[in-house]
Amino acid sequence: MKQPPRWLPTWLGSYRRDQLPGDLTAGLIVTVMLIPQSLAYAMLAGLPPEMGLYASILPLLAYAALGSSMTLAVGPVAVASLMTASALQPLATPGSPEYVTLAIALALLSGVMLLAFGLLRLGFLAQLLSHPVISGFITGSALLIAIGQAHHLLGLPAGGEHALGQVWHLLTHLPEVEPVTAAIGLGALALLLLMRRWLGAHLLGKLAPMGVVILGTAAVALWQLDQSAGVRIVGEVPAGLPMLGLSLPGWNATLALLLPALLISLVGFVESVSVAQSLALKRRQRIVPNKELMGLGAANVASALSGGYPVTGGFARSVVNFAAGAQTPLAGVISAALMAGVLLGLTGWFHDLPHAVLAATIVVAVLQLVEFQTLRHAWRYDRADALAFAATAAGVLLLGVEAGILAGVALSLGVLVWRSSRPHIAVIGRVPGTEHFRNVLRHQVQTRPGLLALRVDENLFFANATLVEQHIETLLATDPAVRRVLLVCSGVNQIDTTALDMLTELERRLAQQGIELALAEVKGPVMDRLQHTPLGVRLQGRVYLSTHEGFEAG
Repeated sequence: MKQPPRWLPTWLGSYRRDQLPGDLTAGLIVTVMLIPQSLAYAMLAGLPPEMGLYASILPLLAYAALGSSMTLAVGPVAVASLMTASALQPLATPGSPEYVTLAIALALLSGVMLLAFGLLRLGFLAQLLSHPVISGFITGSALLIAIGQAHHLLGLPAGGEHALGQVWHLLTHLPEVEPVTAAIGLGALALLLLMRRWLGAHLLGKLAPMGVVILGTAAVALWQLDQSAGVRIVGEVPAGLPMLGLSLPGWNATLALLLPALLISLVGFVESVSVAQSLALKRRQRIVPNKELMGLGAANVASALSGGYPVTGGFARSVVNFAAGAQTPLAGVISAALMAGVLLGLTGWFHDLPHAVLAATIVVAVLQLVEFQTLRHAWRYDRADALAFAATAAGVLLLGVEAGILAGVALSLGVLVWRSSRPHIAVIGRVPGTEHFRNVLRHQVQTRPGLLALRVDENLFFANATLVEQHIETLLATDPAVRRVLLVCSGVNQIDTTALDMLTELERRLAQQGIELALAEVKGPVMDRLQHTPLGVRLQGRVYLSTHEGFEAG
């Protein structure tokens, strides 16, 4: 059998004719869903509506060429749009040419970072942000987005930097609500919620936003509500495909975008991989994180080159893509082609689309991202994880997007260090008639007079070295008859310099008191480093392969 050219994507080289109907159906359905989302998320990002459409063409082709998921739907998403607005609003006026240039540069920087991470094979970065932090960040962002759309729903001016300020602004300006705009916005919101409840996960429920967009646009156009009632509309959306090219900001502005670009890259990558993996498991397919980095990186670079802004894999669209029968990334290619057709001939239809309807579609979409169930589960199982979730969500709402996620990451790392600094240390004895050793406080075990056998269930490093030393000295003080200390290292994967110095000094002091220090079950990599140290030399003959050998040696 003739092998396909190596430059072709793997899925394209092995494409089968029977996969085409599913890809065609999914491509069409996702496009119908993508049109209102692209317009709405561009508005959320503070950008002209056409930029949402631009970000829904070339990025899909780029991901299809380099990504590894068969069903991930790439494009504008709510969280990335919020992060874009949060990063750019301090630097320029939303919608201005400078703002647009900064958004394009943000997509380019994000893409370059992701491509660099992929080339360096840093796919493990997906594991650096814990699930509670990501869930807390997405939940906080979803609530912040929903609150931020209230002024569009009610026809009020925007105001307030963060959640509390926005809520206070809305309350103080309620008498200024525009009745017709509020009727359209709240009516669209109610209709979308009812459709979601009645149709649930059915594909028709996912396509409801497009139907609401058509109804809202028709109502405004029929009664000219933009002129007679002050309903704010999208206005003219330029027809035609985007021009390829780049217009980059100055050096100072680029430096200001580096941290936001990094955060958008990491959050988008983690979110995309999570969605892609969950869908791939249902078909026993495999996701390659390093290829995902390359695919998402190429998608963002393509978005920048075509006048778009940062993109990533969308949860709702990917689920719809999967449910609609997508078999390969050709579904995304078909969506890109259809979006190009929309830009070429149908942009005039969006002129009378009211902002209130777009706001309603955003609110309903982001409410699906709120994960209070994760908080409840974490609270029952691990309060520290629940605290990380709550702190991240609260940080996003009260401090802003970047500060919120940085606070969550810092808290997670702090909890990790705190836990490691308080390792579980068990005095162990032998289970009668076996060579197994267990905690003397939990099991009926045999101990030996004059022997203190300890198991440390954590790496030994700077944060816990002193505590381990103090624990051993406390145990020795309670039993003056001890003449041997056996330190079982089955749970120790690393001993850093601080811990090595502690063990060296401990061995010296114990020797002065006539007490022998011995080790058991030291792992190979740890022993490789330990044996050439002064401590390793002094312990020759006192490092045992098993706890049983060390126990019997006394």
